[in-house]
Amino acid sequence: MAQRSRRLRLHASGRFCWFHCWFSCFTSTVLVANCTMAALHGLLNIDKPPGVTSRSVVNQIQQLVRPAKIGHAGTLDPLATGVLVLGIGAATRLLQYVQRMPKQYRATFLLGRSSPTEDVEGDVTLQTDAPRPSAEAIRSAARELTGTLLQRPPAYSALKVRGRRAYDLARRGERVELEPRRVNVHRIEVVRYEYPELELRIDCGHGTYVRSLGRDLAERLGTQAVMSALVRTAVGCFQLEEAIAPDRLDRASIEAHLRPLRSAVEALPTVRLSDAEVAAIRNGRTIRRAELSGEEPVAAVDAAGTLVAILKRRGAEHWGPACNLPCA
Repeated sequence: MAQRSRRLRLHASGRFCWFHCWFSCFTSTVLVANCTMAALHGLLNIDKPPGVTSRSVVNQIQQLVRPAKIGHAGTLDPLATGVLVLGIGAATRLLQYVQRMPKQYRATFLLGRSSPTEDVEGDVTLQTDAPRPSAEAIRSAARELTGTLLQRPPAYSALKVRGRRAYDLARRGERVELEPRRVNVHRIEVVRYEYPELELRIDCGHGTYVRSLGRDLAERLGTQAVMSALVRTAVGCFQLEEAIAPDRLDRASIEAHLRPLRSAVEALPTVRLSDAEVAAIRNGRTIRRAELSGEEPVAAVDAAGTLVAILKRRGAEHWGPACNLPCA
């Protein structure tokens, strides 16, 4: 009887050891996989397809990079295509700098038409006896719309009014009056004009509504316009030629297409830190850099050129971390 009990204990012990080894291997694999995905930090240059929201593209990529955080650096409407910059991991903390980068668009408008959304997504109304402006008149009006302008955003926009999205209020039939905002338009070039279709190349700054530029251009010509197509061809250093369609990505290819964190802050002044300064910044301390001037944030890189922190002024000659970034 004692011998049989001993055999049972050994058998149970063997089964427990087998299960313990299997469970340890399984959890180790899961932890390694999660750590690998969580360690993804960088920016993705996505070529957004038409007919989908920017948020749906983010959700699609998020399924591939979990549990890493993800966000985007500027919405494209469902009608629009082109460059949509995504930040993964620590890059989500740098998207504000990508948003401030200059942008390039190729936009197509239909003259002699209007809609509440200022594009063909809304109910389009044909203008009676609409004038047909000459190409030279269009170029002249375009020149008047370059520089620093006060632009009235469209009622159908994501801006908030009394805590609600403007487009939600507009869809409910409420009157939406948005205050004009200061924007910078660097260039408007007529690419092609065959009435009623007008194609423009637009170089502008953050916060510019391209469909509203078409509206304002048409008003200067004594007519109206709706946007029928929009392609974002560049956001700073992120070019359409280098963008990748989200359907071509999988877990294996995302890391290969990630741009380094430093590409998000190419417009910021840069300072190279010594190893001792890197250690100080990582520990939340300040460093003395008398050569730095102004109040603008500074991108701090290590000896290898890797972005380690965003610095902000902490006194006359001292700078401290506004944002520490993970080691490469």
